[in-house]
Amino acid sequence: MTQTPPTASTTDPAAVRRVAVASLVGTTVEWYDFFIYASAAGLVFSQLFFTALDPTTALLASFATIGVSFVARPLGGVIAGHLGDRLGRKGMLVATLLIMGLATTGVGLLPTYASIGVAAPILLLVLRLLQGLSAGGEWGGAALMAVEHAPPGRRGFFGTYPQVGVPIGLILANLVFLTVSTSTTKEQFLSWGWRIPFLLSIVLVGVGFFVRLKVDESPVFEHLRDQRARRSSPMLAVLRDQPRALIVAIGLFIANNMIGYLLIAFITSYGTRVLGLSSATMLAVGIAGAVVWGVAIMWSGAWSDRVGRRRVYLVGTILLLVWSFPFFLLLDTASLPWMLLAVVVLGVGLGLTYGPQAAAYAELFPAAVRYSGASFAYAVGAVLGGGFAPLVAQALIGATGTSLSVSVYMVIVCLITLAAVLAMREGTAAEREAFVVGA
Repeated sequence: MTQTPPTASTTDPAAVRRVAVASLVGTTVEWYDFFIYASAAGLVFSQLFFTALDPTTALLASFATIGVSFVARPLGGVIAGHLGDRLGRKGMLVATLLIMGLATTGVGLLPTYASIGVAAPILLLVLRLLQGLSAGGEWGGAALMAVEHAPPGRRGFFGTYPQVGVPIGLILANLVFLTVSTSTTKEQFLSWGWRIPFLLSIVLVGVGFFVRLKVDESPVFEHLRDQRARRSSPMLAVLRDQPRALIVAIGLFIANNMIGYLLIAFITSYGTRVLGLSSATMLAVGIAGAVVWGVAIMWSGAWSDRVGRRRVYLVGTILLLVWSFPFFLLLDTASLPWMLLAVVVLGVGLGLTYGPQAAAYAELFPAAVRYSGASFAYAVGAVLGGGFAPLVAQALIGATGTSLSVSVYMVIVCLITLAAVLAMREGTAAEREAFVVGA
């Protein structure tokens, strides 16, 4: 007897709420861990782990360690995607959270170059690679759990829960760094204060671990398992049967991730080193941008349920494109009101191009290979987009002497994403719904 695919009538509302909360809490913890590293890379790592280099080269090396983690993300996406499509979504969520937490805590305990020499940056790199492996597998599982549990017609909205964990994680990371940096002297912060945000991760991971253990497996995956419809090599099936969907999905994420990492990791360093502003001011500016980003994510996901994912992506991508030059022109005023305007508008564009992503990816790939396709596309889009964005931005300013060269960089990646949006195929709401729940 053929089992009916899961629908709103077979989905427990309480289970949907638990999954939404678990997706939000877990991704918040995951990205808090990821972003405190990015903040520390811009503020302190060059002075602690790369002291054998001149200051400019040390900063570039510090930013490079952010990018190196992105190299590991596709591998993490392939491993977690394969296991998630074969064994289930839930187990991968727990595993990736634990890996991220252990790696982050390890950074907080790591001796510096002054203590153990060249072993310090090597170990830092190893721990950052572990963070990359975790991040590569985390998003796909969290996104699919939220979307595959969601009631019909609301997959865009429920898909925003793992998405909004990104700006909340950024806000938490910046708030913790802001609190520690303003509560210590510069010497204390450089000596031991920077470690506190990393060591706090173990508490947050414990909370996320407990929440995720209590959720039910995806009903879509359970249907696949009951129907014996799982693929033995889901990633190979994606590469063979879904090349267009894979390329479109990668392209959809490139601009968002690149510009997002300017907000996450670059402008704090740029504001303190080039504009002469305090780290507290720049962290506060980043928090303001992240708040708007989070609100825009929730709104845009719900909007995409009404008008379709493609239209929301189109509006957001065009906004990021036209704001590329005003963003740095306003930032360079070093005036707080103008800087806030710069990041607020940027946050809206980021939200519009991130809110619909979980639902869009679920609708691009068949259920049997969805974890593999979504995770790999997300990871590769991150590598091509934000992986080395802070490093490239720093190098462009160093080579040209103007931040407008970074604006040109932003325009180029926006054009790439715009091409992916225009190539995106989108059916009716009913067709999208049937595709997500079908095996």
